[in-house]
Amino acid sequence: MIRAAKGFRMRRSKLYRYASDAVDHGRQYAFRDRRVKKRTFRALWQVRINAAARAAGITYSRFMEGLKAAKVALDRKVLADIAATDNAAFNELVTVARNALNSKAAKA
Repeated sequence: MIRAAKGFRMRRSKLYRYASDAVDHGRQYAFRDRRVKKRTFRALWQVRINAAARAAGITYSRFMEGLKAAKVALDRKVLADIAATDNAAFNELVTVARNALNSKAAKA
C-alpha cells in the first residue's frame, strides 16, 4: 500500500488505484502551493508595510523608493516585522527614506 495515503478516507486509503491517484493529486497541490506561499507572504508583508507607512504619512512606493535611494538593505519580511512590532524604529526608517528622497530630488 502507499504509505503517503495515510489519513485518507474510504477507498482512497484502501484501494491502490484510488490511493495512488489521491497521493499524486495531493503532491501536485503541494508542489504548486510551495510557490504560492511565497507570493502570499510577500503580499502580506507589503500590506503591513503600506499600513505602517501611510500611518507615518508616506505611501508604500515612495517609502520603498526612499529606502532604495538610502541603500537600506532590509527585505520586506524584516520591514513588516519592524512595522508590526517597533513603531519608533519604523518611524526612523521613514525619516531615512524621506531624507534620501529629498536629496535625490535636489540632485535632479
